Amino acid sequence: MDVGLALPQMTPDLDGARIRAWCRAIDDGPFSSVSAGERIAFDNLDGFTLVTAAAALTERARVAFNVVVAPWHAPALLAKELASIDVLSGGRLDVAVGVGGREQDYRALGQDTTRRFDRLDAAVAELRRLWAGGDVVDGAAVGPTPVQPGGPPLLCSGTGPRSLARAARWADGLTHFTLAADPAEAATAFALADDAWATAGRPSTPRHVTGAFVCLGPGAEERLATFARRYLDVFGTDVAAWLAERMPLHTDEALHGFLVGLAATGCDEVVLVPGDADPDQVRRVAEVVASVD
Repeated sequence: MDVGLALPQMTPDLDGARIRAWCRAIDDGPFSSVSAGERIAFDNLDGFTLVTAAAALTERARVAFNVVVAPWHAPALLAKELASIDVLSGGRLDVAVGVGGREQDYRALGQDTTRRFDRLDAAVAELRRLWAGGDVVDGAAVGPTPVQPGGPPLLCSGTGPRSLARAARWADGLTHFTLAADPAEAATAFALADDAWATAGRPSTPRHVTGAFVCLGPGAEERLATFARRYLDVFGTDVAAWLAERMPLHTDEALHGFLVGLAATGCDEVVLVPGDADPDQVRRVAEVVASVD
């Protein structure tokens, strides 16, 4: 099982020096990928900026979007941006796409949620067409041509039965997230995806990816809880506090057990999302990852 490490995108006090330190340490460590995602109505660095920086600052690890909310974007511009990052990274880009889970972000962009799943399906089809060299207007192609034939792998970030049934027609896999860091929860999502792929007549099984929040070192339990309360406050202060109290990955032992449990589920990759911007988190997490057989 691969272990990726996200950039500490949703933490305060993130700056250029720390991004450089994180990217270089991840690339030098036992990690499969470095990643970021999209969130608008929040005090965080932009996901496209961070993934582009990671593509330039790393050489080995794959670079990934944990989620691109496709209905927010004009497909032609999105195709160009993602193909450009694929070229910049030398063909190391993976992209999870979805509809997002926060109406607040849609409103911040002057967007509405109407037909957002249909818009996602249409955007994916258009990305594939444009990456294959299809005309965008008046006989002109978008360009550049992605390094990866057919474009970067596309994963589905929706894990409900209806989302998976739709995604089984076009996705290369799914990316799931377990707030409780529960391997059994991830296994259930993987099984649903396998069933959806089989029902759709896909000849292969989907790639299984999940993720969880993590923070290690002195005071890690409180730092993780503080991070989670801040990040999840959009769902209500009481809900955020309740969820924050139930996030277990704040000790080496808990993280080790989580990774061992996930490996047994057939997980292909887990993406650990840090709740602390200190670059020393990379070293601490790497030591635990290295200890897992």
